[in-house]
Amino acid sequence: MLKKIVVIGPESTGKSTLSQQLAEHYQTAWVPEYAREYLLRNGMQYSFEDLLTIAKGQLAVEDKLVLEAKKDLLFIDTNMYVMKVWCEFVFGKCHQWILDRIVDRDYDLYLLCNIDLPWVKDELREYPDVNSRLALYNIYKDAMINQEVPWREIIGNYAERLQSAVRAVDDCISLN
Repeated sequence: MLKKIVVIGPESTGKSTLSQQLAEHYQTAWVPEYAREYLLRNGMQYSFEDLLTIAKGQLAVEDKLVLEAKKDLLFIDTNMYVMKVWCEFVFGKCHQWILDRIVDRDYDLYLLCNIDLPWVKDELREYPDVNSRLALYNIYKDAMINQEVPWREIIGNYAERLQSAVRAVDDCISLN
């Protein structure tokens, strides 16, 4: 049975890198963050409605890659919790469709990336200041505490993060 592992956290916390490293380690597929592709194509002047389009695109990519996953594992860079946080942090509200997907989609493990990596500027990132990064991290941590799926905090440099994530995934796999 397919195990879906979601990597979440604020921007510039190594989510994409970790997702790709885990997929390589376990020789399986990973779901990239659809928002990057969307914003590179459409620009950074996004609206509340654009976030719903991005959320639907994210799940479409996830559903496609579920079919390509090998070894019964799929790593997912970003899910509807990220979309919920983004909507609420920027617009103060969230689409009901996103909230409904949080409830009806099943995952096996969350890996919450801490903000202890240095922030890396790129054309899509919006919140370099420590206060925003900490506020966002605390929102994600609160979401993890208040849901039922197992989760692990991922901290340290890139090598330490990978080691910690592999241990968490191995523990998740061994629950079968």
